[in-house]
Amino acid sequence: MAFSAADVKNLREMTGVGMMDCKKALVEADGDIDKAVEWLREKGLAAAQKKAGRIAAEGVAYAAVIDGVGVIVEVNAESDFVAKNELFNEYVQGVAAVIAKENPADLDALYAAPFGNGKTVQEEQNDKVLVIGENIKVRRFARYAEGLNVPYVHMGGRIAVLVNMDAPENDAVVELAKDIAMQVAALNPTFQDKSQIDDEFIAKEKEIRLAQAKEDPKNASKPEAILTKIVEGGLSKYFKEICLMQQPFVKDDKVSVERHIADVAKAAGVEIKLNSYTRFEKGEGLEKRQDDLAEEVAKLVK
Repeated sequence: MAFSAADVKNLREMTGVGMMDCKKALVEADGDIDKAVEWLREKGLAAAQKKAGRIAAEGVAYAAVIDGVGVIVEVNAESDFVAKNELFNEYVQGVAAVIAKENPADLDALYAAPFGNGKTVQEEQNDKVLVIGENIKVRRFARYAEGLNVPYVHMGGRIAVLVNMDAPENDAVVELAKDIAMQVAALNPTFQDKSQIDDEFIAKEKEIRLAQAKEDPKNASKPEAILTKIVEGGLSKYFKEICLMQQPFVKDDKVSVERHIADVAKAAGVEIKLNSYTRFEKGEGLEKRQDDLAEEVAKLVK
């Protein structure tokens, strides 16, 4: 029985197994989809699909500079234990290398890209799932091809930050970038600069704060004009908390990050521009797996 490329794609979607293995299974099964699934199960390959639906909210956030290209990626697994596994971390580093080399447009393109060993990233991931025994997923990534890139990984991959600058690479500038990366890791600013805050965000924040001020009994006798000034003063302070460039610099809170960058540039006699940064925290916003210890023990003694 002949089979088409659509059959290979269908089998891949059904099982989560790599394209080449799906093609081989269809050859072995003479084009019969059901028999091909059975063949994959017998070979242990389709087991990866069983794990694909399980919650993966642990793992690592990783950042590196590879051949001058800055890469940051989050790869999730089911348990913190696997995040320390050498095979898992080799896969994470391999994915980062693919991102640097291939510049994939999105996750689909990344998974279809060559891993460098004759397999695609998806196929290599399926192999790792089978060996490690947990669901593994690349969640997100970013890439900076131009400028000076400085990575920072905090607490073994709980948080990763990649800072991108227009600046010459020297000790003073690299130290500055690392300090900024550590500040981003610790304080997680919402915006890079207050100029990036749109009018809608400001208007909504004013509305909420004004309503709160009116509810406060201490402000009962104050006219709305005074309350508005109080709110605007509070907003100015708030922007210094959520905007990186306006935040107090962590190593010297008497100056802002913006001021510190200017001071380093002046002292070094160079121009420094912070282009962008990306911060990933592993499992951020994901549902965590809830382990039932009694249930796990029961499974072990069955």
